[in-house]
Order: sequence, then C-alpha cells, then structure tokens
Amino acid sequence: MIPFEWEEPDSLDAAISMLASADDTVRPMAGGTALMLMMKAGVFSPCRLVSLAKIEPRFSEISFGADGALAIGAMASLSQLEQSPEVMQHFPVMRRALRTLSNVRVRNVARVGGALAHGDPHMDLPPLLAALGAVVSVRGPDGRREVAVEELYLGYYETVLKRGELIESVRVPPLNGAKAAYTKVTSRSADDWPAINIGVRLEMDGNRIGTARLVVSAATDKVTRLNDTEQMLSGGAPTAQLLTEAADRAVREISFLSDAHGSAAYKKELLRVHLRRAVEEAVHG
Repeated sequence: MIPFEWEEPDSLDAAISMLASADDTVRPMAGGTALMLMMKAGVFSPCRLVSLAKIEPRFSEISFGADGALAIGAMASLSQLEQSPEVMQHFPVMRRALRTLSNVRVRNVARVGGALAHGDPHMDLPPLLAALGAVVSVRGPDGRREVAVEELYLGYYETVLKRGELIESVRVPPLNGAKAAYTKVTSRSADDWPAINIGVRLEMDGNRIGTARLVVSAATDKVTRLNDTEQMLSGGAPTAQLLTEAADRAVREISFLSDAHGSAAYKKELLRVHLRRAVEEAVHG
C-alpha cells in the first residue's frame, strides 16, 4: 500500500467537514474490513482516511423506541447486533443472517454503517434491512435526510450518498406480527459471499398474504425489490401453485449478474427455488 494521511476526528460533524473535499481519494473508515482489502489489492489508494472510531459514543448504540422500532447507530458493530438479546427477541430473522455473515473476527470489527454504505451487492445486511423496511439517516454538509435502504443503491458499488455524507443511524420499523425470513446461497462455505441472498417480509391476513416485501441481491448489481412479484403474492393464499408462479415471475422481473459466485443462468435457478422456500419459511416461521 502507498502512504496515506490519517485523521481521527472526535465528532461526526468534524468528520463530515474533513470529507467534504473535492478529492475523491479522501474516504471515511468505519471498521475498514472491506476498505483494507481493496487497498491491499491495489484497487483503491486513498490520500487520506478519516477514521470514525472516536466520534460520539451515541453513534455506536442500539436501542428500541416506544413504538418498538429498532434504532442502530452506524458505528455499532455487527457483533453488537448479533449479541443483543432484545434485537434477537424482536427480530429473530437477524439471527440467521448475522451468524453466517462472514466470520466472528470480521463481525467484531465491521460496522453497520459501513456494511450499508459500501455498496457491494453481496453484503448480507442491505437486502435483509431493505426487506424489513429500514430507513437510514444520512448527514452531510447540507444537513440531514432519510433514505430507505432499498433506495440507497444505484448499481455495483454505487450509492446515492453525496460527497461528505455519512450514514449516522438506521431505523427498523417493528414487525408488529409480520413474518420475516432471510436466506442466502453460497458456492463454498456458509459464511462465504453469497451467489444470491433473499429477504422476505409478509403481513398475513388470516391464511392469506396481506402484503409482501421481497428483496434480492448478489444475483443482481444492487439491492432490488421484486415489485411485480410482491403484487402477485399480496392477497393470495400461499399455495404451492401460487408460490411456483411467483418464483417464475421473479425470474422474469430482474436482470441477473454473472460473477465468480455463479453464472446468471445458475442464479436464475437459485432464485426460482429459494424465493419459494423463503416465502414458505416466513409463512410458517
């Protein structure tokens, strides 16, 4: 790696000021798990890194509001999320996602905000949080704004974050009886990068699906809502025939990405099989 400058501001506002530079090689660093790999591989060579390790402690906190919504500070580690009894009680769907998300060493270091801001479609948290209807609070030189997780991504490693903007927190609305499931398929070990990952949130109306949220990633170049498939499922009974037809609709709805984890044709079949399984898991879970 080439030499670079290092800054450690003690507040989020100070970090934003340092990042509001015209230089694209000035970058923030939260946990740095992905950034360090890119630097070691020579993919990215920063002139300055702005560490967020010493900003206000409140940005590392996890709490619940009076309405049951989950608030996650952007600097909370993935291990904090995984080890929170309250999070696992209210959002058990996160347990499976977090325990197969890389390995414990990475989860101890990686931060929630960094996992969302990185823009890699193979990340586990973005499709899961998008399916749950999560919203991020973004702060920058022009103030604060809110962005739904599903709208945070423009393409491969591309986000809507502007120069100097940082994710400060994430809000996950309460399930309030809704059902959720998350699944991913890897071509090697369970904690490897996925060939496809799928998040599902269903509001049931008796034995029928009231409304559905379906999100897919890794098979696509960004986190992607399956809007047409959601409409097809909403109001229907989750019969084998409906789920089969919905899986076929999902395959036609998106463009698939070939990469080292699988061809587009392979990922198409993965979606066809595992979307149905994920919906069934949510219905019966």
